This record gives sequence, C-alpha cells and structure tokens, in this order.
Amino acid sequence: MTLEPTCPPPAPPAASPDLHVRIGSLTLRNPVMTASGTFGYGGEFRDLVDLEGLGAIVVKGLSLKPARGNPPPRIVETPCGMLNAIGLENIGVEAFIRTRLPLLRKVATPVVTNLYGTTEEEYAALAGIIDAEADIAAAELNISCPNVTCGGMAFGVNAQAAASLVRSVRRRLTKPLIVKLSPNVTDITAIARAVAAEGADAISLINTITGMAIDVETRRPQLANITGGLSGPAIRPIAVRMVWQVAGAVDLPIIGIGGILTAADALQFIIAGATAVQVGTANFINPAATLEIVHGLAAYLTRHGLAGIPDLVGRLERP
Repeated sequence: MTLEPTCPPPAPPAASPDLHVRIGSLTLRNPVMTASGTFGYGGEFRDLVDLEGLGAIVVKGLSLKPARGNPPPRIVETPCGMLNAIGLENIGVEAFIRTRLPLLRKVATPVVTNLYGTTEEEYAALAGIIDAEADIAAAELNISCPNVTCGGMAFGVNAQAAASLVRSVRRRLTKPLIVKLSPNVTDITAIARAVAAEGADAISLINTITGMAIDVETRRPQLANITGGLSGPAIRPIAVRMVWQVAGAVDLPIIGIGGILTAADALQFIIAGATAVQVGTANFINPAATLEIVHGLAAYLTRHGLAGIPDLVGRLERP
C-alpha cells in the first residue's frame, strides 16, 4: 500500500490586533474619533463614511441657544493647513436632540457632544441636558475656542477658572467628561492638572492656534473676524509636543488632536502618550481619512507584533 504524503494542517490565522481603548468608563472599538466642528452633526458624512467604523463621533459644538457664528469669509486656506473663524455656529442643544440625534441613535458608535457656553451656569445647564439623554455617551467641554471674545477662551487660559468650570459641570454630569484644552497658553500642564483635580475623565488637546492672514493687494484681513484658528498639519509638531507634556503631568487618558492625516500621524500622538485621537481638518480633504487611519493602525500593530493600542501608548523611546 502506498501512503499518500500528508500536508501539515494550515497554521491558524494570526490574531487580529485589538483596537479597543477606554476613555474613562467609555469603551471605544478603536481610538479614532472625529474632531468637533469638522464632521457636522455626524449625519452629513453618512453617505461618505461607514459611521460604525469609527471609535466615536464628536459632533459640532453645541450651545444652549442657536448661534449664527461669525460673518463670512470664515475659512482661508494656508500652507499645510487652514484658518477658520466659524464662530461656533450651531443649531442649539435642544434642536440637536430633536432633529439630529434620532439618526445617530441608529448607529452603533458612541456620540460625544462638544459643549460651550459663556458662563459656568450655561455650561452646567448644558451638562444637565446631555446627562438626561441615554443615547449620548460623553461630553467634551470646549474651553479653548480662539474665535469668540467671551466665555470659552476666558476659561481655557486660566487654571483657576478652568477648575471652577469643571467642578460646576461635574456636579451635573454623570457621563464621561472630556475637557478640550487650548494651546494658546503659557503652560498647558497647569490647566491640565487643574481640570484633572476637579473630576475630568479625559483631556483632549489641542484646539486650534490663533492666526491671521492678510490679502496684500487689498491690505485687508482675509477673515471677516480678522483672526482665526489655525489647524492642519502645520500645527501637528506643536500638538504632539503638548500631548507628551500633558501625558507626563496627569494620570488621565489623553485624546490627541492636530493635523492628523494618516495612521503615521496618529501613531505619533499615541506613542507620545495619547490613548485616542481626533481627526479634524483631514475630513475636508479626504472624508475617508478616519477609516484609513483605523486600518493603518491595525496594520502597524500586526507588523510590529503588538496585541493592542495600549502596548503603544506613551512608549516613546529616549534618544
């Protein structure tokens, strides 16, 4: 009898890397979130992006009442980025819950509302409204927007004011609380420590950097608001540095933001100490950027034999 040669059984497929991360009590399927103000209220991108492939959807900033924002022109392209002075135009929190949240309820992706006000009382009232909505997973406080002349900026540049605001919001909010910091300060770690001490569950950074562009032919500012917030790859090195500084100053999850276009960009933030990232300006250039970054992160983990994102967080090697 002739024995047929036998082939060894095929090797089991390599385990897929685990992209899950935790932001306080919130678990995300992957660390890629959208950045507030760059993804509308979420539904605007539903025909362009698989919303269930995202880690979380952070919606456009919401105030108690609708806001018209600044007059046009409100956006100017700059080398490696753009200036915006939208001025936090939005439909108001009640209209968002009534008209936009129903669509997001159908998507199995956590919804994070970005909130802003001009007084502690307004922030606290917003927190109470959001806390009552079961389909909203978390709140992100915008204390850092450089395009308004009252409210957010005043809180974001002063450690005591930031701490007092977070304390007021924390009394009304049981959901995870993310505080978004401004880069337009002398020492961002002082602000981070202040909000961490008052109950923030996570810190996101950075928001845009105040900038200006001039039309030399007319000698007029290119934005009606004169100044605006600079975003895009131009600010990424600053953002990575600030994430690294804050990660060394507080024991909280960090969400990195600033000029992330690719998985390699996102990896810089994660290695510097970020647990998750938010993608902003890239959404205007390539609506699929978020999902491409998710796939790129998985490929990187597989290539380097890493089990999950936590194996990379803060793993910067010293020169």
